[in-house]
Amino acid sequence: MYDFANSGYTTVILTAVFSTYFVGVVGGSAPWATLAWTAALSLSYLAIMLTMPALGARADARAGKRRLLFTSTAGCVAATLVLTQAGPGDVWLALAAVAVSNYCYCVGESVVAAFLPELARPQALGRVSGWGWSFGYCGGMLTLGLSLVVATRAESRGLAAQQFVPWIVVVTCAVFAAAALPSFLLLRERAVPRPQPQAMDLLRRLAYAWRETGTHFPEFRRLLMCIACYQAGISVVITLAAVYASEVMGFTTPRIMLLVFTVNIAAAAGAFCFGYVQDRIGHRRALAITLSGWIAMVLVAYAATTAPVFWIAATLAGLCMGTTQSAGRAMAGALAPPRRLAEFFSLWTFAVQLAAVVGPITYGLVTWATEGNHRLAILVTGLFFVGGLALLARVDMKAGLARRDTHA
Repeated sequence: MYDFANSGYTTVILTAVFSTYFVGVVGGSAPWATLAWTAALSLSYLAIMLTMPALGARADARAGKRRLLFTSTAGCVAATLVLTQAGPGDVWLALAAVAVSNYCYCVGESVVAAFLPELARPQALGRVSGWGWSFGYCGGMLTLGLSLVVATRAESRGLAAQQFVPWIVVVTCAVFAAAALPSFLLLRERAVPRPQPQAMDLLRRLAYAWRETGTHFPEFRRLLMCIACYQAGISVVITLAAVYASEVMGFTTPRIMLLVFTVNIAAAAGAFCFGYVQDRIGHRRALAITLSGWIAMVLVAYAATTAPVFWIAATLAGLCMGTTQSAGRAMAGALAPPRRLAEFFSLWTFAVQLAAVVGPITYGLVTWATEGNHRLAILVTGLFFVGGLALLARVDMKAGLARRDTHA
């Protein structure tokens, strides 16, 4: 249910609605508007990368994952509501609010993932993670659907974007808060308090956690490197799929919205069904299959010159998106030591957020250097999945599970 709750934030605020509203209305379509938006998000990703290991270690020591989840959710909803006050020219207000809300969202995403090994039996990590990702995409589609109803009715009455987008923000916050309630009412904290970790500043804590994975949990470190690599490619698809559809395939806005729904439906189905396959065939083999699917998707998208072929690529992307994210989270849960789940999932978050910066920037640099060649940029994106597949081959799950039990 928490995956269901927070997905609307990324779908509506970061991807489909408020991002374009900021560029077109708040920023007045200025040349710097897109850069300002991505810079604010990158700043929040940098903040989460630097602070999450310390927050995770403290949550483990105090058995406070549930409390941190509640605090981050309240912070995300409150900061997102501030966006209702952002109209034409309110650039700094909007940038500050989206940076804070995205930071709080990322904290919540990391903490809720740390509950996974406590909630699922070891042999069921894949399917339970798949349930979460699947319901998450359903939550994103619900919030996006409600937002489209608000936008359609408002436009039929002749209202401008600054008059109805704030109501879309309110709807997004309401769905987030309401759907998160079961997590706070029913979820129990199963961890027990333990001695506080040695006090360190943020950078030292991050460096210490990274060194320790190399010493005691090398398979987990290799998995982090694999995740950072393939997630960079996934971040490109999430962030720039609409841009590619518009610039290369000539899709109109309604077709792009339909594309988003198609990708989400495929992702929900893939995450739900493939979780069972993952538990049956093993985490590493399942992840390898999905990364191979991503490589096939990139090649189809690169070669697509007609809409039907591009729709095939979009469907492949959706199927692979849900299965890959679910498989990676379950694999991290299997290798993380039971008494340090929040801290180790904060490293997982670090890898994911690093990828969220590197992937889109790489795509942007390729299009800039080639004067707008999006086809070449998507082909270069495929290298992230090839690299992830190569790094995955170095992850020995049997050795990793043995080390996890030895240093539990």
